[in-house]
Amino acid sequence: MNPCLIVEVLSPSTEAYDRGGKFARYRQLETLQEYVLIDSEQIGVECFRRNEQGLWVLYPYATEDTITLTSVGLSLPVTALYRQVKFDAKEGEN
Repeated sequence: MNPCLIVEVLSPSTEAYDRGGKFARYRQLETLQEYVLIDSEQIGVECFRRNEQGLWVLYPYATEDTITLTSVGLSLPVTALYRQVKFDAKEGEN
């Protein structure tokens, strides 16, 4: 009801909505401090964090990074989010 953190796993069919309309609504939640988008097609995480001025700042994370979620006091390697995930081969790849 009063979340400080929302995490979404993006899918190709909902990605635009998750980044646009849904995030616009979430930004209205006074308690929300972080909005995390996890890519489902390749390793990549984006964390939008509200700063002291109330502005949303993007923190992108890649394979070698450690993500820090300050709202819940958690840090973990990005690779931990993708443990046991197997990506489909893209067209043209072997």
